[in-house]
Amino acid sequence: MLQAFRASLVPFRGAAGQVTNTVIGKISHIAAPANADKALHSFKNNVGISNSAIAAGRTLQGQISSPTTGSGPVAVQSVLSPQQVYDKAVETGEAKANGPFAKTFVSAVLAGAYVGFGAMLALSIGGNCPDMAASNPGLQKMVFGAFGLPVGLLMVLVCGAELFTSNAAMVPAAVYERRARLAQLARNWAIAYSGNMVGALMLVGIAAVAGIFHDAPSGAMYYATYKTSHSFLETFGRGILCNWLVCLAVWQATAANTLGGKAIAVWFPISAFVAMGLEHSVANMFIIPMGMAAGADVTVSQFLWNNLLPVTLGNIVAGTTFVAGAYSCIYGTLLKRILGSAGAQRGKQAITEAVRTRTL
Repeated sequence: MLQAFRASLVPFRGAAGQVTNTVIGKISHIAAPANADKALHSFKNNVGISNSAIAAGRTLQGQISSPTTGSGPVAVQSVLSPQQVYDKAVETGEAKANGPFAKTFVSAVLAGAYVGFGAMLALSIGGNCPDMAASNPGLQKMVFGAFGLPVGLLMVLVCGAELFTSNAAMVPAAVYERRARLAQLARNWAIAYSGNMVGALMLVGIAAVAGIFHDAPSGAMYYATYKTSHSFLETFGRGILCNWLVCLAVWQATAANTLGGKAIAVWFPISAFVAMGLEHSVANMFIIPMGMAAGADVTVSQFLWNNLLPVTLGNIVAGTTFVAGAYSCIYGTLLKRILGSAGAQRGKQAITEAVRTRTL
């Protein structure tokens, strides 16, 4: 309707064009229909606009007005409710499960590169502060977490890309609500994971050619060695804790309807997991190979078996169980199917009351 209104104003240029934009803007925000009519008729008298355009403007204003009262501005919800967030996550997971191969793979390559950019920034700033790490390790960890990976995830969410670790919660949510099949979940994960790896390694190659860490390779080398030095169980546990926070960051960003809200939703959980030394499979697809390229004494076997495998398994457990599974029990149908209708209702009430009490 707005396009039809604009089309009727094509003959008017210059100063009248400026008035046109002003009136269109007012139509989009005026609450009372009488005020909208007054603005439209004033514009008609000034520039000779047609009655059909006036009618289009009235219709547009009516569409923007409250559907229940016929007047008043539409309330823009800056943060969705938990139930709405879960429903949106299920819809997103269903769309991802049905995504075509080529589109999903290219999006996954981009996600691997975006997270890699965030990791590169973290290594360049927080990872390049040896004196701070020695004198004030807590501050160095905070700097390492605050500047880097939050940027990568924000690019993934705002620009649009397929990240395996967030899909570890979104697609299972659709499976739990029977909006996707296990075969579709496995397909999405396989495409996203392989694409993330390609994107991260591609960025490693470009960064190595560009000599990003030639002058200060110690940070990249240190983290590659450090991340491959823990036991399988330790690394697995760090993978669980990490993706619990990452999926909550994505969950919160899903609730936000503004860019600023999404940035805040992402920044706190992501900077927290990095500062605490937790393990993210896609970030490590860049960090460890980058350290190896810089000269770290780490083999491909150590990278895969000492880090990537246990981290990936931990990331999957966190997304499927502690985020998608938990919220399906609270806001979806998983608990009902597990316990039956009556038992599920009692269990759901208990969980909701526990969450409410903890919040208070």
